[in-house]
Amino acid sequence: MAKEKGTKLIAQNKKAYHDYFIEEVFQAGISLVGTEVKSLRMGKCSLKESYIRIEHGEAMLYGMHISPYEQGNIFNKDPLRTRRLLLHKSQINKIAGAITATGYTVVPLKIYFDRSLVKVDIGIAKGKKLYDKRQTIAKNDQRREAEKEFKIRNLTL
Repeated sequence: MAKEKGTKLIAQNKKAYHDYFIEEVFQAGISLVGTEVKSLRMGKCSLKESYIRIEHGEAMLYGMHISPYEQGNIFNKDPLRTRRLLLHKSQINKIAGAITATGYTVVPLKIYFDRSLVKVDIGIAKGKKLYDKRQTIAKNDQRREAEKEFKIRNLTL
């Protein structure tokens, strides 16, 4: 878990970085109930199949799974319910304009605590083709090899 100035990472959508080119990132609040926040504090969240839509001038998050809180009994909500994202109207309009452009989608990138508030980073993304994915993997392998070589060279001196 990453910690920096009161931020604690809960979950990250690594598949989004693999499948999309992230062009712009927004920080949004999220509307939750108490038992969901308690479950998030325990780190029980998944962003893998989640996506964002703009409906009636509001940003909605679909498919994010927050496991039910064990001591929550009747106060627990549906783990896959839609959740409202808290954004400024200008940000929602910018996102809606990007969605109408061809090939763009909006995906959640990570969810984290900023001090005591739950925040979601959402990105305007363009889908990668298969050759783009292969190129990214090759670039990462090359970077990893260079770092390994640099480390070995510095250890032998």
